[in-house]
Amino acid sequence: MDTKALAIKPSERMAVRASQELKDREVVFVGIGLPNLACNLARATHAPQLFMIYESGTIGTVPARLPVSIGDPTLVTDSLAIVSQADIFQGYLQGGLIEVGFLGGAQVDRYGNINTTTIGDYANPKVRLPGSGGACEIATHSQRVLIMMRLSPKTFVEKVDFVTSPGQRMESKRPSPALGKTRKDFGLPGGGPVKAITDLCVLEMLDGEFTVTEIYAGVTREQIQAACGWKLRFASELRDVLEPTPHAIELLRNKIDPDCMYL
Repeated sequence: MDTKALAIKPSERMAVRASQELKDREVVFVGIGLPNLACNLARATHAPQLFMIYESGTIGTVPARLPVSIGDPTLVTDSLAIVSQADIFQGYLQGGLIEVGFLGGAQVDRYGNINTTTIGDYANPKVRLPGSGGACEIATHSQRVLIMMRLSPKTFVEKVDFVTSPGQRMESKRPSPALGKTRKDFGLPGGGPVKAITDLCVLEMLDGEFTVTEIYAGVTREQIQAACGWKLRFASELRDVLEPTPHAIELLRNKIDPDCMYL
């Protein structure tokens, strides 16, 4: 099977590239959506003993099919344990046991701050979003955080309207005495965002700021900059993101997400 004839989708490229960030036996806090695909693809290929934890309370999860939500019964089947959400957050997250956390949101800035609370002024917003859920705890306590979002000026912004989940340095349109302070200043235990995997490129946190380090085939610097709300930094040596293998695409389409729920 020739990948050039597959008409590979941006979502497939993102899922494959994100899966490559995961190592065998790592403990991963899995999110629904593209992170779900990335984790299950990694488990089906190079990381068969990836240790997956879902917010609903399943530990060592090995779903027989792609779960449609964190409450999907397939998460329970063959999992090592089922615990309360209090145990998940207090024991695993706050205990520093989560090595990798996946996050996304409505807005993210150059420092990895994520907004899932409001678009516009908090008191009189244009859009009221779902809020944090467990995202703030994931961003605070995970040893490293991977962000998966499509690149656009509306989502990758100069300043987020509200900091729901902390990045490497606090910045926001919302006035606060915390602005300008770093994770170290706050004493946050986790490592925070390390990479943002988008549909055009990979951004890596270098010197406390997202920097373009990898570009997908056929994408230009101009396209990437036009899709971002701030003046991007580009690494001196940009790496090419390899195209997904036919095997990875076949797994995504025929085994992991045959109904195209997220693809």
